[in-house]
Amino acid sequence: MPVWQQHPWRTALVGGTALVLIWMIFAIWPDWLVDILGRKKTFVNTLLNGLTLAGLYFLVASGFTLIFGLMRNVNLAHGSMYLLGGYIGYEVAETSGNWILGAAAAFMALALIGAALQVTVFRRMQGDDLRQTMLTIGISIIAADLMLASWGGTTYQFQPPEVLFGAIELPIISALRSSGEAVYIKYPFYRLFVLMVAVATGVALWLFLNKTKIGMMIRAGVDDRSMLAAAGVNVDRIFVFVFAIGAGLAGLAGVIGGTALSIAPGEDIRYLLASLVVVIVGGMGSITGAAIGALLIGLAEQFGLAYFPTYGVVLTFVIMIAALAIRPQGIMGR
Repeated sequence: MPVWQQHPWRTALVGGTALVLIWMIFAIWPDWLVDILGRKKTFVNTLLNGLTLAGLYFLVASGFTLIFGLMRNVNLAHGSMYLLGGYIGYEVAETSGNWILGAAAAFMALALIGAALQVTVFRRMQGDDLRQTMLTIGISIIAADLMLASWGGTTYQFQPPEVLFGAIELPIISALRSSGEAVYIKYPFYRLFVLMVAVATGVALWLFLNKTKIGMMIRAGVDDRSMLAAAGVNVDRIFVFVFAIGAGLAGLAGVIGGTALSIAPGEDIRYLLASLVVVIVGGMGSITGAAIGALLIGLAEQFGLAYFPTYGVVLTFVIMIAALAIRPQGIMGR
């Protein structure tokens, strides 16, 4: 039976909300709606900022989902991987003058570091969550100090490629002039690029885990490692590969996030916490759940800052508490 037939009320609620949101985006706002929510431009920009921030959170959390949610490796140094990837990508991009080369270097460097961590640390502590937690906290503290010594407390920001620079006009009317001429909303193209990269990454990961032979081996290895090993599969090699992909995605997100926002000390803690909340809300080991969790957290953070600046930061934790209370395994968790 299709999902919409199993949960008709939930489907009707989601569909109705989507229709109202589409109307709010494309329609000319009546005066009463402006009195309630303010200018339409502010609302649409906040919505787009929330979507693009959700895309960035998903890029970081997708790697964390593979490592923590799927493989059950407690890697609390994931935020340090994000920050280190940003620094490495910045150095390569500045030296070569090529942003794409910087992004590729960050992905490859962090993938190699992640593979080394899996072999030297997590393979020896498989199933020992407490030791993994304590050791990776230590690694993150040491990494933070080393990065501070190497790059200082300066804030770095990438210059996006020329093709991604500037703003584009969206087919969304923000207001009408007295002459009747429509005023359209403009939005930075790079931020839309972040969202497109996040969507492409999510689709690729979902197809990889659910539609390929290696993806089925990964899921089988997580559920019953000894049985998969008995079938002649090198489970250790598969786990190294998955860990490398997860760490590489964190490094890539460092370059993308450093271009959209900035790279500075303390960003490692911010994105580690964001990844934890996204995985808890969305469900461990679920790429779809990570996307839903990132969407909820990104939108809540931006709308909170825009409309409830005093209590905006609380909304993220309200969502996490509600998810734990209503569905402890997460929205898409098993």
